[in-house]
Amino acid sequence: VQLVESGGGLVQPGGSLRLSCAASGFTFSRYRMRWYRQAPGKERELVADITSAAGSTNYADSVKGRFTISRDNAKNTVYLQMNSLKPEDTGVYYCNVRNVNAMDYWGKGTLVTVSS
Repeated sequence: VQLVESGGGLVQPGGSLRLSCAASGFTFSRYRMRWYRQAPGKERELVADITSAAGSTNYADSVKGRFTISRDNAKNTVYLQMNSLKPEDTGVYYCNVRNVNAMDYWGKGTLVTVSS
């Protein structure tokens, strides 16, 4: 299993970023995918997830209405569109998949910094 995140960077408050996670090594279309983030000095938290067929999504209360998770099963890629970014959205964003044995796989993460 390999997960490779991209799209992070420095953005001003109120700005937008689109993160991507390219997946390989497993049948992507069969698995729920998740985005987590870890802010400096804090624990990793779940930001959003999406079911295998993209029929259902869930979001942390802190990002509802601002972030949108989506996926393209033909490209084995999951996305996180982040709008109206706030300084508290700063952190490393990780892509995650959990296999049928409840083993978690993680990418190396992509850093998002929201600052003026």
